[in-house]
Amino acid sequence: MAASGGAAIARRPFGAMPDGTPVELWTLRGAGGATAEIATYGGIVTSLRVPDRRGALGDVVLGHDSLAGYLAGNRPYLGAIVGRYANRIAGGSFALDGRRHALARNDGENHLHGGVRGFDKVVWSARAVESPRGPVLELSRTSPDGEEGYPGNLRVAAAFSLADDALVLAFAATTDRPTLCNLSHHGYFDLDAGGGADILGHVLTARASRFTPIGPGLVPTGELRAVAGTPLDFTRPTAVGARIGAPDEQLALAGGYDHNLVLDRRGPGLELAATVVGPTSGRVMEVLTTEPGMQLYSGNFLDGTVIGKGGIPYRHRSGLCLETQHFPDSPNHPGFPSTVLRPGETYRSTTVYRFSVR
Repeated sequence: MAASGGAAIARRPFGAMPDGTPVELWTLRGAGGATAEIATYGGIVTSLRVPDRRGALGDVVLGHDSLAGYLAGNRPYLGAIVGRYANRIAGGSFALDGRRHALARNDGENHLHGGVRGFDKVVWSARAVESPRGPVLELSRTSPDGEEGYPGNLRVAAAFSLADDALVLAFAATTDRPTLCNLSHHGYFDLDAGGGADILGHVLTARASRFTPIGPGLVPTGELRAVAGTPLDFTRPTAVGARIGAPDEQLALAGGYDHNLVLDRRGPGLELAATVVGPTSGRVMEVLTTEPGMQLYSGNFLDGTVIGKGGIPYRHRSGLCLETQHFPDSPNHPGFPSTVLRPGETYRSTTVYRFSVR
């Protein structure tokens, strides 16, 4: 299917699940030549090709060449939609309206990214939709009451579009019972398209003057701490690797960066959260979001056992994640922005990855 201005959308088979459920791979093509490929399995952005300063297209996200790679047990959420709750919930439980709900514990004693079979491990329904800005891929599913321990039937839609060299992801969700909803995209970026190389030379600027410190288990303590004077200060352009080895308790707990940055928001709507520059390619990625937080993760758990595209092993810190989100463990910290969704309300969240060169 083509659209005005040269933008287009197409689909093709991408294999099948062990139970025979077919999986599709959808391709969005922007008018400027950028392309994004999204699988109906996990809503995974398997490829995102954007130009460098010479105009050469390169794939800036980590992933696999086939569905089999994503189905392997050691996949670290490469490029997937994570939910119902992105990030961690301490102790795998939360209280809502006087009732305590037990969730799947899949990260030690904690609940991580929706549980054992979160949104990253299911096949979504897909359809192409026309919009004034071009074609949109809309993925949808209903998470049934009790899935991974969450109450309520949660109806979710994730809309992907690619226009003006910007990948846009817009979530919407409704429920029939009070529940939690905190969705995110777990892309691993390498703007130099080096695959197995590390991202320590990438230069990051984040509009965040505070962060949520973590304790054991990488869950927040509940404090909002200033980044000033800490390795988490990216308020000025700084290489990701400049301070990652500093003697710092927070870095030691996480093995690097795995922290929620509290974004300096001025109000509702899309606002710039971060800018990343690939030092070799000159690619620039701006992250804009409606969310209050962003998880900065430096690929600390990648260890070479995940074999990616072209047979390249993904080693320590070969991808950078900037996961826009509400704060980790919000249900257990009343002072954090609420992630409760009630009947009659609509959860909405939009994040834009906008590319340019310098």
